[in-house]
Amino acid sequence: MLLKNGSFYYEKRLVSGDLRVTGETIAAFSPQTAGGLMPLANEEVLELGGAAVIPAFLDIHTHGAVGVDVNAASAEDFEKLARFFARQGTGSFLCSILTDTEAQTERAIQAFLDWRKLPHAGADLLGIHLEGPFLSPKHKGAMPESLLRTPDYELIARYQEKAEGHIRYITLAPELPGAIELIPKLRALGIVTALGHSDADYRTTEQAIFAGARAATHTGNAMRPFDRHEPAIFGAVLASEEVYCEMISDGLHLHPGSICLYLQAKGLDRAIAITDSIMAAGLPDGEYMLGVNEVVVKDGDAHLKHGDARAGSTLTMARAFRNLRKFTGRPTAELVPLLSENAARLLGEEKRIGSLTPGKRADLLILKDDEIHRVMLRGAFCNFD
Repeated sequence: MLLKNGSFYYEKRLVSGDLRVTGETIAAFSPQTAGGLMPLANEEVLELGGAAVIPAFLDIHTHGAVGVDVNAASAEDFEKLARFFARQGTGSFLCSILTDTEAQTERAIQAFLDWRKLPHAGADLLGIHLEGPFLSPKHKGAMPESLLRTPDYELIARYQEKAEGHIRYITLAPELPGAIELIPKLRALGIVTALGHSDADYRTTEQAIFAGARAATHTGNAMRPFDRHEPAIFGAVLASEEVYCEMISDGLHLHPGSICLYLQAKGLDRAIAITDSIMAAGLPDGEYMLGVNEVVVKDGDAHLKHGDARAGSTLTMARAFRNLRKFTGRPTAELVPLLSENAARLLGEEKRIGSLTPGKRADLLILKDDEIHRVMLRGAFCNFD
């Protein structure tokens, strides 16, 4: 297929030109200034009329949507998630397992493996994010305190063996005994460490970053706050040139001004938009579950039923995109890295996904008036109606 006369996200800007898709792959791109691309014999041509085309989104932190909770999901439930996320512009995602019992965590891992054996459409489930169990009780958020524990390499090694190497990402609190020493061991297992649910001070956080931590989980939420005398983990991750900072851009977890501050501190290549969504995403207000927790959603805002802590969000990546435009006033081309490229780089997936470079998978969004008009994944347009 030849996508003709579009405005394509290419080398950090929107460039007028043509893009060819062959099979599941972006085969070629040519700007109009270089003459564009001529249709091949029997090639389908889609005239875009100048519409913007950007990479599909990548969500590295979600606990579910449309009635599916990752901790309790079946293989078929993961497929339901994949199809819903695709409609929201998400091309790839990690499923986030909330701190739970060993048996339930392993059950969720097995469901992920079972999903991989199914024929599937929709977004690509790249792997697993473990949010815990090595987290601070002081900043536990929606984590069940009775299931939190100190760092244990053998536990994660067993989980990774069970997952056949598909645990890609883990959140831990660096101040816990043995946490910093665990970080390089996690890296050797193929797991990227994010810092979060933490009461760490500035120096401890710096040590964790030096040890190899590369991200901060929902930055500013469930972590020790900034103080001018002790910037703590919050200040350390914003100051670091190495750390990618997750942002929940729903207007509830972070004030729009905080998002603008993060972008000033991190630049456009170290901030990552996430949803941290729960099973209520895409559904009305009501009562839901998040792992072992009962959750009440009112006016789209999720809180623990027994407690005042927020319990994830009802955000989608499509809405995060709209919110980021509204909150920051930045053009689409500046926001694309936050929604795709940066997360791909963090996970080491940048050679496959995250941009529209020839040779990468043809996961892209066609926009109309800055809204998602069509979704192409693996070289085919999605239609789940």
